[in-house]
Amino acid sequence: MSDLYYFNENISSKNLSFQDIKELDIQDPLADQAKKFDLPEGLIYLDGNSLGAMPKGVPDYFNKEIRDGWRTGLIKSWNGKGWHNMPLTLGNRLAPMMGANAGEVLIVDSTSLNLFKTLVAALKMRSERSEVLSEKGNFPSDIHVVQGVLNNFFPETNLVLAGHTDEEIIAEINDNTAVVTLTHVNYKTGEIHDMERITRKAHEHGALIIWDLAHSLGALPVDLNSCNADFAIGCTYKYLNSGHGGPAYLFVAERHLKQASNTLTGWQGHANPFSFDINYEPAETIEKFRCGSPAILSYLALEKSLDIFETVNFLELRKKSQNLTQLFIELVDRKCSGFGLELYSPKDAQNRGSQVSFTHPNGWEIMQALIALDVIGDFRAPNIIRFGFTPLYTSYENVWRAVDILSNILHKEIWKDPAYSVRSLVT
Repeated sequence: MSDLYYFNENISSKNLSFQDIKELDIQDPLADQAKKFDLPEGLIYLDGNSLGAMPKGVPDYFNKEIRDGWRTGLIKSWNGKGWHNMPLTLGNRLAPMMGANAGEVLIVDSTSLNLFKTLVAALKMRSERSEVLSEKGNFPSDIHVVQGVLNNFFPETNLVLAGHTDEEIIAEINDNTAVVTLTHVNYKTGEIHDMERITRKAHEHGALIIWDLAHSLGALPVDLNSCNADFAIGCTYKYLNSGHGGPAYLFVAERHLKQASNTLTGWQGHANPFSFDINYEPAETIEKFRCGSPAILSYLALEKSLDIFETVNFLELRKKSQNLTQLFIELVDRKCSGFGLELYSPKDAQNRGSQVSFTHPNGWEIMQALIALDVIGDFRAPNIIRFGFTPLYTSYENVWRAVDILSNILHKEIWKDPAYSVRSLVT
């Protein structure tokens, strides 16, 4: 295999031609993975960091499981189809992707609910301390959950918001820090926090840490246990392709399973849920973090996606992610300079996840023009346009053509069409 494929920080120095781009796709060891996803013909989908593409076979699988499991099997399917155990069995399948062991991961509820559960558990484990540390650029919902937990249950505990850099975060960790809660990859910039370094510093001060992996798992290697992480949470509908409303996950390090408790106590987290004991006795395993019955239909698409991921080399996945994002940045610089686009993501690919963001005063209008021309990214207030690069189904040719379309929109001022200034509820 030519070194043309492998990641190069100065990929534009090769003066790549369209033929070179086609060669990159030919050499791509992940190229065949794209055939496992069902995307509309001609669409360039660069929004897998917001909602992943549908794996092929999901509709047929849904129909089969609804027919066989619900219509025919009915209540028997909780046992016969393994419905009851799906939060744990799928959690065990997901665990290796995040460097966790079987029995440390549960597929359940939503990211916000799982942050609530793990945060309360961690605060109870550090009840003598009075600070929770996050960063100003964290995903707002995570901050909202922290605020709600502190206001309602731990009113003497303060939320401290650090700057966005690793150095600024580490500087705020002290012996009064109970919990550090951070998103591994920033949702606006794509910047990657140094998980190992920040976790180590938190532990040096006796604090616990919760990592939100929503924008990293499925796009780059994650190794929670090698970093000695305490808790982690995240969704499955972005890079993990489980579809809108797909279940979230939580990780609790095995060393904490005995002491960590779940405040949202429901029958599914009981040590013996079908004893129907009026007195709550939590399970001793990760299943103590269950609450109500799982929404089985939402687990089915995740099953099909995990079938794909279990065939993927994550080092190849990361190499391609870096190549795609770097190529996009370099091509935008080459073909779209002078039109007010400012790179908002890290220039160093080692510090960047699988998305690229730019700012522009008319970012909304530019993104709507792109979407109208079948290049799907998204917009984040106040002026950020985001492009997600999912290595499993994004090609190098997709990147080349997307930049050509963006260049055309800017050069011909297509974005000035009044139709593109109309705001939508969901951005």
